[in-house]
Amino acid sequence: MSAPAPARPEANEYAPYYERYVSLVPDADLVETLERQGAETLALLRGLSEEQGAHRYEPGKWSVKQLVGHVSDGERIFSYRALAFARGDSQALPGMEQDEWMAGVDFDARTLSSLIDEFESVRAATVHLLRHLSPEAWARRGTASGNEVTVRALAYIIAGHEAHHVRVLRERYL
Repeated sequence: MSAPAPARPEANEYAPYYERYVSLVPDADLVETLERQGAETLALLRGLSEEQGAHRYEPGKWSVKQLVGHVSDGERIFSYRALAFARGDSQALPGMEQDEWMAGVDFDARTLSSLIDEFESVRAATVHLLRHLSPEAWARRGTASGNEVTVRALAYIIAGHEAHHVRVLRERYL
């Protein structure tokens, strides 16, 4: 049995930097939003050709493949943080420097199709995790990247991070 979806997090539940993501999430059931958003993103991405996957909107910017890989990596990190804190882990978790992570992987060597399939799996795992959290688990806090954050804020950050990158994809790549 799943618990009711959490209310929008308060500003004191996440670092100010993440407001740019939290503000992009609609006022609706969060888990349903993540499911719908994932399906919409998958439909958009599956409409792209492998050649479009290599496109960069200007030199030095990420390719579409890199953007998709980054969204999956980011969701994994935020989901792990949510899992750890929901389970009561009190250890502070490290940050994620996206440029260092990107230097450690060659998403462009993969097919766009494989990256899309990976995103689909990552999102399914996130939804399964969040769907069954108790109200107490949603409210738990931990420290990541040197900032205190709640589980519910992390879930909103996941949705907002994806929304941000899909907006960039639509505005600059397509």
